Amino acid sequence: MMAGADPTERAPGYDTHVRRPPGSVSRFDGALPLTAVLVRHGVTPMTETGAYSGSDVPGPALSTRGRAQAAQAADAVFRIGRDKRGLWPDVPRPTAVIASPMVRTQETASAVGRRLGLPVTVEDQFAECRFGDWEGLTAAQIEAAWPGELDLWHSTGTFVPPRGESYAQVGSRVWDGMQALVDGGVGRTVVVVGHAAQIRTAVGQAMGAPASHWSRIRVPPASLSVLRLWADGAGEITTVGFPTD
Repeated sequence: MMAGADPTERAPGYDTHVRRPPGSVSRFDGALPLTAVLVRHGVTPMTETGAYSGSDVPGPALSTRGRAQAAQAADAVFRIGRDKRGLWPDVPRPTAVIASPMVRTQETASAVGRRLGLPVTVEDQFAECRFGDWEGLTAAQIEAAWPGELDLWHSTGTFVPPRGESYAQVGSRVWDGMQALVDGGVGRTVVVVGHAAQIRTAVGQAMGAPASHWSRIRVPPASLSVLRLWADGAGEITTVGFPTD
C-alpha cells in the first residue's frame, strides 16, 4: 500500500447501495481512487500532414484549428464532476492541471487551466515518445528509409527507432508519473495534457494490456480519456478517446 493513502477512506455521503455508472469497478470497501483525465493536445501543422511529432524538439505549436480544439477540450473538462448535467458527475471536479513539456501540450493545458481557474505545472514524465531519426517524417517517408521498422514499432511495443524510444520505454516513465499522482493523494481529479502515444501507454497499462497492443488504442486530437487508479493497484478505464471536437 502506498504511503499516505488510506484505501478504507470513504467518500462524503458514500452509500454502498448507490447505483454506480455502467462498467465501474465494484469497491465494497468504499476506497477512493485518483481520477486522471488524460487530454490529448489539439492539432498542429504536423498532425494535419500525418508527420510523426515527438519530444525530440519543443514544437510545433497548435494550428488555428488546434487552438479552437483546445478551447473545446477545456469546456468539456470544465463540465467534469458537475452534477447530472455535466460529464462523469460521480468523480470529483479537477483540482490540478499538468502538461507535458512540449509547446502544443502547454498551449492546450493553458486553455484548460484558464477555464478551470487553475495553474498549469509541467512534468517531463508525460512527454511524448522520442521518435529520433523519424521526427517530422510521415509514415511513407519512414517506410521508404527504414522498410518494415515502423510496423515493428507499432506491433511489438519493444522495437526502438533509431535514436528514439519504444512504446515500452515510454510506458515505463509515464506509469511512474501516474503512480506519483496516486502517491500525491486519492479522492481527487487531476488533468494531464499530453500526447497520443503517451496516453495510449497509460490506458494500456491501466487495463493490463501488453505493450504490443497499445498502438491499437485510438486517441483523437483534443479527446479525453479518463482513468481511475486506486492505491492498492486496482484501476478502471472509464472512457477512452471521448471526442470534444
